[in-house]
Amino acid sequence: MEWSRPKQQGPTPSPRAGHAGGTVGENWYIVGGGNNKSGVSETLVLNMSTLTWSVVSTVEGRVPLASEGMTLVHSNYGGYDYLISFGGYNGRYNNEVYTLKLSLKSDSQSTLKEETLSDTTSRVIEPEAEIYQDGKIREISVDNADSDLNNRNDEASEQLLADLKAQKEELEATLSREQLQTVQLKEDIARAETRNAELTKELQAVRGQLASEQSRCFKLEVDVAELRQKLQSMDALEKEVELLRRQRAASEQAAMDAKQRQSSGGMWGWLAGSPTPAV
Repeated sequence: MEWSRPKQQGPTPSPRAGHAGGTVGENWYIVGGGNNKSGVSETLVLNMSTLTWSVVSTVEGRVPLASEGMTLVHSNYGGYDYLISFGGYNGRYNNEVYTLKLSLKSDSQSTLKEETLSDTTSRVIEPEAEIYQDGKIREISVDNADSDLNNRNDEASEQLLADLKAQKEELEATLSREQLQTVQLKEDIARAETRNAELTKELQAVRGQLASEQSRCFKLEVDVAELRQKLQSMDALEKEVELLRRQRAASEQAAMDAKQRQSSGGMWGWLAGSPTPAV
């Protein structure tokens, strides 16, 4: 129960982190990972009996197999061993599935078939490698995908193109409707602007009339104030005239009374022999 650092043979893997690993028999496979610069593109295998490293395959570009944080599991189906990887992050999160099919053959030739699994198409990586007694993988070659996969890919592509055409037609129809609505809205806006200009002119005319009426009302108020002053003056004059009338009436009455007294005094004086006063 002690850790030790044994000697290794073959191409030593470069430093990396976030890679995935899985064992198949006495072989340990390492896929992906990052090295502070980019994703690691090599898929490596370590024969644990001989501690010898070998390169299984190398991918190009920023594909999910050169990602960090992917999942790698081993499965056996139909007598064949498979390594299955999913996900990973290489600047974006991935949802592709890759498979690596392993099988032993008598000759030194092997094939590698790689196909990405997605919603409409699938890709399978199928390396068939010879493993000699020393545990080294001698040679790996690449084959094209079989005709069934190509047919499925063609059908999926045709279906995808049909869907895209249908979506394009729907988008064009929607765009036409939106353009018609835009033209209608522009016409409505133009009519509204014309109506607004007319209403603005009417409002200005009404404001002018209102200003004229306000000026006229002010003049009428001034005239009413002057008339009230004149009425007050006329009331005072009427009172003065009435007072003068009363004074005149009183004077006339006093004169009449004096005349009557004079007339009465002269008659009695004549009877008494007193001289009649000169008038």
